[in-house]
Amino acid sequence: MSILNWSSLSLFSSKPLPLCKGKISVGAITKVLLRDLPPGRIVVLQHRDLDEVAAQELIDQKVKAVINCQETMSGAYPTHGPLMLLQQQIPIWEADAAAFESFTTNAEIAVYEDRIFLGDREIPCSSFTREKWLGMQQLANERTTKLMEQFIENTLTYAMRDMHAIMEPLPQVFLQTDLTDKHVLIVSRGKGYKKDLLAAKAYIAEVKPILIGVDGGADALLECGYRPHLIIGDMDSVTDKALACGAELVVHAYADGEAPGLLRTNALGLRAHVLPCFGTSEDAALLLAYEKRCEVLVTVGARTHMIDFLEKGRAGMGSTLLVRMKIGARLVDIKSIGLLYKRQGWTKEAGTTLFLSLFFIALGLFQLHWIVKRVAHVVWKLGGEG
Repeated sequence: MSILNWSSLSLFSSKPLPLCKGKISVGAITKVLLRDLPPGRIVVLQHRDLDEVAAQELIDQKVKAVINCQETMSGAYPTHGPLMLLQQQIPIWEADAAAFESFTTNAEIAVYEDRIFLGDREIPCSSFTREKWLGMQQLANERTTKLMEQFIENTLTYAMRDMHAIMEPLPQVFLQTDLTDKHVLIVSRGKGYKKDLLAAKAYIAEVKPILIGVDGGADALLECGYRPHLIIGDMDSVTDKALACGAELVVHAYADGEAPGLLRTNALGLRAHVLPCFGTSEDAALLLAYEKRCEVLVTVGARTHMIDFLEKGRAGMGSTLLVRMKIGARLVDIKSIGLLYKRQGWTKEAGTTLFLSLFFIALGLFQLHWIVKRVAHVVWKLGGEG
């Protein structure tokens, strides 16, 4: 009888179990939300075309699920960000942009196949699937040629606009950190930055470069056990912990001198320089190190191609093109130096190889010694018999 009752409850239950439920963290700007995100949260975003860097950060933070109140992928350009989440069994639901204001951090929600329950409120949603990602990716690939034309036009337009600015020296910033004739490692939180920073371990240990974190790049350095000498940026994606680590701070300001990032450093009671400069914070860091007469500039996580810039909301790379033209041969990507030091550095594999080599050499010498003794014995015996 008890089995029949249990079966009846299962069959006639009017409300299915939720696919996902838990506390939420809400952020209109993903990189700001990621600064202090507790693990195991359902995150509610407004992130159109979810990029790979943000996806990897969400994976690293062990989020339970993503609710995106924007198009997770619009088909404007190719991106593997959504697929990365789905491959890690992190589900994605999309809700209407207007629904974003309904969510508040620490609220409890339950997510079903096509709706979200937030208290007494029911919010429609739809699941972002691998099939949808594949369709959007194919659409984006078909648009690539036209997209590249627009990107090149935008890049050249802004390069022409800013070409006179690149000729002028930066406003003077009196740093305590001396960069003259030194190697400088500039870390941005771009694609593959963690892997590249780990690959630079031997280089950092031997050369001991000046370490510059561009915004969240400072946290990347701290995560790998390094304290940055300088932090440069808008100060919007770097954590309070990194800002207070003792690094010298340089707030990247607009060319007209407006520096929104200064509000944050002032609120934390931290002293910071202000550097008005066109372009991105990465551009500003490169130019500052160059004008402080560094010997070599090494980049980690730097944006290098069209998709990198589009994912960061930049329709061109005019300033970056000009900066790299100005710096010239001093600029090196960590991938090149990482290969060199990987070959030269002492690794576990190298140690094992050397040990085995010495073992077999010793074994060979022992065998040779044994053979010589046997031959000498035979010769002596034959001589005695003669």
